Amino acid sequence: MRLPADWSARALSPDEAVRGISNGMKVFVHGSAATPFPLLEALSRRTDLENVTLYHLHLEGNAPWTAPGMEERFRSVSLFTGASMREPVNAGRADYVPIFLSDVPALFRSGAVRLDAAIVQLSPPDRHGYCSLGTSVDAARAAVDASPMVIAEVNERMPRTHGDTSVEFDQLEAFIHTDRALPSHEPEPETPEIARIGEIVAGLIEDGSTLQMGIGAIPDAVLSRLHDRRDLGVHTEMFSDRLVDLVDAGAVNNRFKTSFTGRILTSFVLGSAKVMDFVNDNSEVEFVGADITNDTARIGRNPKVVAINSAIQIDLTGQVCADSIGSRIYSGIGGQMDFIRGAARSVGGKPIIALPSTAQGGKVSRIVPHLSEGAGVVTTRGHVHWVVTEYGAVNLHGKSLRERSELLRSISHPSFR
Repeated sequence: MRLPADWSARALSPDEAVRGISNGMKVFVHGSAATPFPLLEALSRRTDLENVTLYHLHLEGNAPWTAPGMEERFRSVSLFTGASMREPVNAGRADYVPIFLSDVPALFRSGAVRLDAAIVQLSPPDRHGYCSLGTSVDAARAAVDASPMVIAEVNERMPRTHGDTSVEFDQLEAFIHTDRALPSHEPEPETPEIARIGEIVAGLIEDGSTLQMGIGAIPDAVLSRLHDRRDLGVHTEMFSDRLVDLVDAGAVNNRFKTSFTGRILTSFVLGSAKVMDFVNDNSEVEFVGADITNDTARIGRNPKVVAINSAIQIDLTGQVCADSIGSRIYSGIGGQMDFIRGAARSVGGKPIIALPSTAQGGKVSRIVPHLSEGAGVVTTRGHVHWVVTEYGAVNLHGKSLRERSELLRSISHPSFR
C-alpha cells in the first residue's frame, strides 16, 4: 500500500481513540520505553468501564488505573512487575503472573489469553504505509498479531527499528499523533562494590563470547570493562547505553554467532537518548519477539554465551530469589532462567548470577542460610553455575550442598561469614 499524504489528519484525541474499549475486554499494553502514556491516561479517565483487564510487562511512569477505588473498572496483570506496579500488586489491587519471558508471546498466540485489543506506541509510518514497534517488540509482536483491534500512539520520536517490527498503518483501529520524548534512564554511578563486581565478571569474558546483559549498575560496570575484547557477539533480551559504547570501541562484530550472525539480537531497549539514536534505522540491530531472543535452544547454539543476571538473595544451597523481597513481589522471572539455561548449553558458556554481598547499606547479607519466608525461587539450585560478589567468583555447578555452602560463604561479606 502507499501511505496517504494526509495520514496524520486522521489522528484522534486520546479520549476519542480509546472509545473502542468496552466492558470485559482483555487488552495488551505496550511497555518499557514504548508505554503509551496518553492513551493509558485517557483510558483511566473513563468512568463507564467495568472489568477491563490490562496485560503488560514492565511499564514506565505512573499507573492511574490501579489507584484505590478503580478495582471494579480495571485489573492490571503484570507479566513482569515494574516500579509503578509494586504497590498495587502487593496491596491486592493488581495481579502478577510468574512466567518465563520466553513463554509470554505464546499466551497471546495460543489464545490462552484471548486478547480483544492492543494499545501500543509506534513510529510514524514510512512511505509504504508501515509503522514500527520501535523500542519494544518483546511480547508486543504477538499481541498485535493476535488482537482484532489495535489502538496506537504514533510518536514522531519513536525510533524506527529493524527486524520483526512492522505494523501496517491500515491495521490501526484508531490512533493519536504525538511528538514527545521517550522515557530516559541514564547509567547509574558506580560504587566501589559494583566496580569490583564489574572487574571480576569482565575477567570471565573471553574474546569471541556472546553476551546477554540487562540494564543497571552491574551490567554497565561489566560492559565498560570490555573495550579491549574482540569478536564479541550480542544475543540478549534487552540492552542499554553501555553496549553502544562497546560497539563504538570495536569490540562487537557478532561474527562468531550461529544465530543472527553479524547482528545484535534483542527484543527491547531502555536507556537514554544515546541508545534510542543508536537503534534508530540501524540494520545492525535486529528486534524480534521474546520467544526468539529467549529461546533456550537458540541461545545455546551460540559460542561462549555469558549470561549476566542479578538477584535479591541466594541461599547456601544455590537457590536464587530474583522476583520478590520475601513475599512482596518486586519484579518478575523475566528472562533469567531462559539465559541461565541457554548459557549452560553453550560450548564454553558461563551462566552468571552477580550481586553485591549485602543490602540495606551493609545491614543484611544477600547470601543467606535460607531464603526469606515467602521468597520465590527464580533460578533453582540445579540451574545455578557462577555466582559473583565483590569478594570473588565461585562456580557451584556439580558441587555438593556442603561444598556450595563453603564456596558461597567465601564470597559473602566478612561481617556475615
